[in-house]
Amino acid sequence: MTKKLILTSADHNRDVVGMRYVYPVVSRRAGGVSIGINLNTNNACNWRCIYCNVPNLTRGTPPPIALDTLEHELRSFLSNVLHGDFMQQHVDEADRQLQDIAFSGNGEPSSAKEFPQVVALIETILQDFNLLGKIKLRLITNGSLMDKLEVLEAVRHLARCNGEVWFKVDAGSRAGFLRTNDVRLDPQKHLNRLKKCAEICPTWIQTCLFSLDNTPPTEAEIAAYVALVAQVKLLVKGIHLYGLARQSLQAEANRLNRLSTEWLEGVAEKLRATGFTVQVSS
Repeated sequence: MTKKLILTSADHNRDVVGMRYVYPVVSRRAGGVSIGINLNTNNACNWRCIYCNVPNLTRGTPPPIALDTLEHELRSFLSNVLHGDFMQQHVDEADRQLQDIAFSGNGEPSSAKEFPQVVALIETILQDFNLLGKIKLRLITNGSLMDKLEVLEAVRHLARCNGEVWFKVDAGSRAGFLRTNDVRLDPQKHLNRLKKCAEICPTWIQTCLFSLDNTPPTEAEIAAYVALVAQVKLLVKGIHLYGLARQSLQAEANRLNRLSTEWLEGVAEKLRATGFTVQVSS
């Protein structure tokens, strides 16, 4: 960390502090500094979202997690954030609030076999730094594994740590999920996974919308999405509706464009009309 680099929400470079698992970002949705936990160090994921900014993304699962390395990195970095000069050196004054520790990174974090152990480890570290209950412990997930008992138990544990889940729903139809996330799934089955998650841990839906080949989602596509998520409006905290903030590194990158704030707000109003709390980040 000798070179002074100011973090921004447009750059989620995992290599800023040179650690294997731990990396800082300025998160527009979290509202300040988020300490990311990247369990997918091999850039492997079970989905392939066409807006993803992970380089060399491959299908698969993470390698074994070195828990001792992760613990050393997180303790060291938290010490620097809380007692060192990291914030002064790398974060604009307006963003110098530690908001959360977030399982995110370069693939689906819940696919790591050690995910339950990592949740327990981070709880201990938060206790030792007197942060337990004072900042969020977030899981940013595509939700595809929320029908597995071990994952649900880890999410239940997460909830006891002032935890929160951001659960991806980018479409309302089979065709929409295939086009956006490059996965074949039944929207209703995915919604059932969301229900299981929201019943045990505070959960926000996260939805990324964009223009593909200079064409925004159609009215029919938006209607299908609203109808799908409306089924869980009483279970979830709300919806994070966001557009493209960073450059896609997938093959479709040159086909993607940002939507205007006004366009996103139009979708948000449809959702609010059904009873959702919606936060828009364009």
